[in-house]
Amino acid sequence: MEFVTLNNGIKMPVLGYGVYQVSNEECERCVLDAICVGYRSIDTAQAYGNEEAVGNAIRKCGVPREELFITTKVWVSNAGYKKAKESLRESLQKLQTKYIDLVLIHQPFGDYYGTYRAMEEAYQEGWIRAIGVSNFYPDRLVDLCRFVDITPAVNQVETHVFQQQQKAHEYMEKYGVQHESWGPFAEGRKDFFTNSVLTEIGKKYRKTAAQIALRFLIQNGVVVIPKSTHKDRMAQNFDVFDFVLAEEDMAAVRALDEKESLFFSHYDPATVEMITGLRR
Repeated sequence: MEFVTLNNGIKMPVLGYGVYQVSNEECERCVLDAICVGYRSIDTAQAYGNEEAVGNAIRKCGVPREELFITTKVWVSNAGYKKAKESLRESLQKLQTKYIDLVLIHQPFGDYYGTYRAMEEAYQEGWIRAIGVSNFYPDRLVDLCRFVDITPAVNQVETHVFQQQQKAHEYMEKYGVQHESWGPFAEGRKDFFTNSVLTEIGKKYRKTAAQIALRFLIQNGVVVIPKSTHKDRMAQNFDVFDFVLAEEDMAAVRALDEKESLFFSHYDPATVEMITGLRR
């Protein structure tokens, strides 16, 4: 495993396992499989509805807690200082752990400044080791960074070969915020797994398109959290540390960037209405 060092000195694995859209019933088995494969970073969220299953896996896996890196996120319906503080304690209880390694604000809506104050307080009390944000576009990230006491350690945003977030990455580097990818496979859109550029490069290294895509992001300094419910695919996704992409291959993948989301825009009022209307 390779690691990045966050802006507060905490080490975070560059490759983790994400449990978005994994049912609570299936999630415990999936997380146990992922840990068995070698994953030590697990990414969940209040809105995913599977924090309890992740907690069960943490308790049963047999790996010392200090070797694991657990992330969760505060949902919009829990925004604001009081609600966020209560929800963080609830997440801690569901995860069945004495501390959470990383907590993110899931979306930049509602009273996220109040949410962040609750997270800063928990960080100062020592039961959250790092705090950050998710889905914060550069303008929102800069605004937050300039008006909080503790600079976010991480910003988790849609990042894959078709949306590489180069401008956002520049601002994260400027403010010392670690870039983390959600959706590193673009959820299979645009025939991701059969893309001719990725598959041709894959032949050179005897790797799959997915492995090439993950390696590309890792070499660009981006933390990745691929998801699969199949143990053999989890192992494939984990097998990206025995090769390095040559610069010409990096350039070929870089040329795939379309600089647009394949999912949604936070500048679209209808999207904001949809997200803020969801309840965890």
